[in-house]
Amino acid sequence: MYKLFFNLVFKRLDPEKAHHLAFFWIRLAASVPGLRNLVAAVLAPQDPKLRTKALGLDLPGPFGLAAGFDKNAVGIDGLTMLGFDYVEIGTVTAQAQPGNPTPRLFRLIEDRALINRMGFNNEGSAAVAARLAARPKPSKAIVGVNIGKTKVVPEAEAVADYVTSTERLARHADYFVVNVSSPNTPGLRNLQAVDQLRPLLSAVRETLDAHATTGHIPLLVKIAPDLADADVDAVADLALELRLDGIIATNTTIGREGLRSDAAKVAGIGAGGLSGAPLKARANEVLERLYARTEGQITLVAVGGIETAEDAWQRILAGASLVQGYSAFIYEGPFWCRRIHRGLSSLLAASPYATLGDAVGAAARR
Repeated sequence: MYKLFFNLVFKRLDPEKAHHLAFFWIRLAASVPGLRNLVAAVLAPQDPKLRTKALGLDLPGPFGLAAGFDKNAVGIDGLTMLGFDYVEIGTVTAQAQPGNPTPRLFRLIEDRALINRMGFNNEGSAAVAARLAARPKPSKAIVGVNIGKTKVVPEAEAVADYVTSTERLARHADYFVVNVSSPNTPGLRNLQAVDQLRPLLSAVRETLDAHATTGHIPLLVKIAPDLADADVDAVADLALELRLDGIIATNTTIGREGLRSDAAKVAGIGAGGLSGAPLKARANEVLERLYARTEGQITLVAVGGIETAEDAWQRILAGASLVQGYSAFIYEGPFWCRRIHRGLSSLLAASPYATLGDAVGAAARR
């Protein structure tokens, strides 16, 4: 049914307009308590066997929504209603910014992929912090906060910019992510170099510790799939050195290799980060390398090209304690989480492992 609706309606709309329309409907459904409970009962049934402990958190499952869908923390309840076990909001910057000129979001339907050059469009960390503070307490939703650099801030002042957002958002996050890997903010990926990443992560860690009100706030860094293997190793070593809680692998890629879409169409789109199915192989390679380098000492979150329960299961076997998706949500629709959860339940039941935690990294131990 959703595929028919996608082809008749969403496919004909500008992708960003379609996103806003779909997100409006999600938020509207979640605003009606009876309807929200009914939708959650259908789309988000919980299997106790999928409960996952990671980052010091007890989650209903391992499958979350990656950053980028809900940049301003306006639809957390609606997204949880659809079955996401946790929601990562953002990327949020210290200053509000409009992002890049439109059009800036493009579908590659033949590849089940997206290209975006959104440019961290968001309302700024002060506004997002106020919205998170106004949420009813306690809340069952697990919320990750993903922060990035304000575009107009010089690279030399990046640490202070990240610290500002951290000060504002720390107390509202179940976990915190430093994003240094989007290709759509000039100079941002330079911060992945270890000599720049060390002081940045150290400053954010110190700020989290100073502003935490409920104990330790897990800190993760999100890296690009375009890093050379030696640089992936360097980030892994730094994460161990600084005792980070985790690494998210991976963000979008600037590569365009192996696409089935018309080459002229792809070239006409221009710059931007590619996400979706074409990212699957490299994202898995980076995950495997990180797991081998860190020897399972930190939590790894897999994202990039995850479409099916089998994809999620393979990332778990490769070393991911948690998995995330986004692009496939556009193509699969509101029943996607339910299919992922049911598939994972079946795969776990057919495996030799009693829990998902037992399966983490099993492929590397064979």
